Amino acid sequence: MSLIPATILTGFLGSGKTTLLKRVLSEAHGQKIAVIENEFGEENIDNEILVADTTENIIQMSNGCICCTIRDDLRATLHDLAEKKRKGELDFDRVVIETTGLADPGPVAQTFFMDDEVAEQYLLDSILTLVDAKHAAEQLNDRQEARRQVGFADQIFISKADLVSAEDLDALTHRLKHMNPRAPMRPVHFGEVALKEVFDLRGFNLNAKLDIDPDFLKTDEHDHGHEDHDHAHGEHCDHPSHQHDHDHGHEGPGHHHHHDDDVKSFVYRATRPFNPAKLEDFLGAIVQVYGPRMLRYKGVLDLEGTDRKVIFQGVHQLMGSDLGPPWAEGEQRTSKMVFIGIDLPRDILVQGLDQSLV
Repeated sequence: MSLIPATILTGFLGSGKTTLLKRVLSEAHGQKIAVIENEFGEENIDNEILVADTTENIIQMSNGCICCTIRDDLRATLHDLAEKKRKGELDFDRVVIETTGLADPGPVAQTFFMDDEVAEQYLLDSILTLVDAKHAAEQLNDRQEARRQVGFADQIFISKADLVSAEDLDALTHRLKHMNPRAPMRPVHFGEVALKEVFDLRGFNLNAKLDIDPDFLKTDEHDHGHEDHDHAHGEHCDHPSHQHDHDHGHEGPGHHHHHDDDVKSFVYRATRPFNPAKLEDFLGAIVQVYGPRMLRYKGVLDLEGTDRKVIFQGVHQLMGSDLGPPWAEGEQRTSKMVFIGIDLPRDILVQGLDQSLV
């Protein structure tokens, strides 16, 4: 039996998760989806799209999808669903897990790697995060859960964008990109999203595509003593898109020039290859100490001794790597890594990575 793809849907209270989910479930896409809801969620999926409201925790929907609430723990629910699918008692193609608005998606994602039974049956596809444009600035300022949800995302949907000015939306997008430069983001209106933007995003695939907003990688060489790194947005940022804000002398809500969010990202680049043993030792030590604060990290690496790209990524303390495609003839062999985390010690990371180069 091939692995069942799973998608984690997250976002702060009122960001529109249920609206998006209803839209996905009621669309005639021919896919049978099993939805797992945390039952203390702020709003359960409406009964109008359910066939029956029963005491059984698995409910068949009118379009053939199924819905269940988590009574005990996620692992048991996933195992139960896979078992029923195997026996032919339930028919579904994929799973969507809707977390509560206050949930940290980290432990949910880790379930797919740490539990062998789950890992043998499911493939974690991606984490989707909804951000409410109208209340985002306040939520991101006040609630760490909201910031963590952004940091974990493989794709960000901005809801209620029509309720804010273009200037405020621009400020929000800018802020989100600093927190997570690898997640594509776009506004959605009442959950109207094409299915291809929701499923099979392969956010957890160890593939060579390192999605980072190209502007984020604009180098400000003069900011560094060494040529190998990209300037990463942070306290002393003279990124061109910040410059115009100073000129206009205004500051949109949530627009932090110095980005004092605790969830931050930075990109590391090197044109010299890594020594594999040194790099492994350093990354191993780093995740031991800072793992709980490391939300997502991913990279395409040039390792000494191999002609192929090495792809690595991790969530918290869990890290994996794989051989990617060969370096093309004439291609500049550059290592690129992005780290997204809570108050990560950038100087320690940069220094350790520098010291792991050949």
